[in-house]
This record gives sequence, structure tokens and C-alpha cells, in this order.
Amino acid sequence: MVHEVVHYLRCARGGLFVDGTLGTGGHTLAILQHSPATTRVIGIDRDPEGLAVARERLAPFSHQLQTVQGKFGDLKIILSGLGVRAVDGILLDLGFSSLQIESPGRGFSFQRDDPLDMRMDQTQGISARDWLAHCSQKELIGILKEYGEERWAKRLTGKILAFQSKGPVETTRELAELIAGSIPRGGRIHPATRTFQALRILINDELTQLKSFLGEFLETLKDGGRVCLISYHSLEDRLIKQAFLRLERGLRDPLGMSEPVRPEGQPGFKRLISKPTVPSQIEMQENPRSRGAKLRVGERVGGPL
Repeated sequence: MVHEVVHYLRCARGGLFVDGTLGTGGHTLAILQHSPATTRVIGIDRDPEGLAVARERLAPFSHQLQTVQGKFGDLKIILSGLGVRAVDGILLDLGFSSLQIESPGRGFSFQRDDPLDMRMDQTQGISARDWLAHCSQKELIGILKEYGEERWAKRLTGKILAFQSKGPVETTRELAELIAGSIPRGGRIHPATRTFQALRILINDELTQLKSFLGEFLETLKDGGRVCLISYHSLEDRLIKQAFLRLERGLRDPLGMSEPVRPEGQPGFKRLISKPTVPSQIEMQENPRSRGAKLRVGERVGGPL
């Protein structure tokens, strides 16, 4: 939804933008192409391989681009470290990139036979293979239910742990075939889709990052600054929807941990669209991975920083 992002961020007006999920730079390229030459973008991504590709792709705009290896959940800290107080617009595209899916050895796709890794930054954290090798029955059932919304969580857990009694699940294909042989196939999606989603969310701590961002992003926007958030599954979209509604109602805590109303004079928030924008049929045909994407947009209004 590149055109929608360019529109809602009002790129034609220029300013300072943050692409918190830079990936290979597709959205940032569009932002810079549709903005005045004075526009600057801070591109953040935790994946060093993706950052390298983005820097090369965006080389003609290098004087307008600053890249940072980091997590968008740390946006406030990152901006402070750069000496930036507030920005005109923020974009998050919460899907994983084509580079991550297609690069050998990353372990994101069950359509490849790769080591079962799934880390966005392979220099940090624990791989999916190692987590599965040491998790308990209770932990695995809980993760599959909470992050994968998998109805067959108990059955899959039993099958996976039984398999691992002889040795760890080593590859994406091994895990995908194990799942496909354990539960009924129904609908358009592959039986392994929900399990791979659950493991990816866990390994990369994705929902914690999103919650951290939602709790602080308003403080990093200028008055009139906008935020565009693209999600791909119900867990993310639900968090974003609830946070936007609470902020719009004047509740200080967008995550619902407490209920005090926003003090008078503090920054407010309004949703610019009441329902999420979804990709057009043409876009979904051209890019099947965009299927399921939802864009929500909001704006900071009133009150000093």
C-alpha cells in the first residue's frame, strides 16, 4: 500500500519521517521520490542484511537518509540518541520482507528447506530450532494458542515433542511436513502457517516491540504528525485498533494498563480513517503477500511536547 502511505504521510509537504521497518527500502524510496529534496528519512531495522540492501538501493538519496540498526519498539531512545525531538510522520510495515523469505538460511518460509532459525537479527537471541529443542509442553501449547491462534495446538505439541524425543527439528521443511501430517488441511492456507507465525512472533519478540511502540509513539510526533501502521494478522491489528481508540478517547495509556484520562493540555490523537484500508484487488494480484494487510492511520493533535 505504497500509494496510500505516501498520501497519508503527506509526503508532498516534506519533513522528517521515520520508517521503523526499513526492510529493503521500498516504502522509503517512495517517500523520498514523492517529497521535496529537503525531506529526510530515518530508517530503522534490526536486520543487518536488509539494511545493507536498503543502503545500496537508496544510494541516490544518501544525503537525505540516516539508517539505524535497531528495533522500532525503541523509537524514543533511538531518536533521542540522534538528537531528534519529534518527527512529521512514522511508518511501520509489520510484515517480514521478501529478502527474509527468499534468502537462504533465514528459516522464515516453509516453502524452502532451510535451517529453522527465524531470527531477524541472526547475531542475537535464540533460534526457533533451539527454542523448540528446549521448550516444555505447556510453553509450546501456550505459544501456538496465543501467537498462532492454532486450534490444533495440543495435537501439534504432542507430535512435535514426540518427534524431538529422537532429536531436534532441524529444518523448515522438516517442521512443515511434520505439521502437515498431523492436522487436517483446510482452506487456502498451509497447515504450517499458524505455527510458523507463532514461532516467528516469539523468537523476535514482535508483540512486545509493538506494545512498546504504541505506548510511546505519540510523544515522538510533532503536532499534526501522522502515523501509518500496516499489520498482517489479527494479533497486531487488534493491538493497534485498541491503542488508537483509547488514545482518541483521551486515555493516557493506550495499552489499557490504567485508566486515567489525558491531562488537559497534553497531546491528543485522532484516527484519520475509522476502518483499516486494505490492498486493492490489483495490488493483491501483483503482490500476493499483501493479502491480509491492514493500514490504520492517525494524527497527533494539540498540546505541546
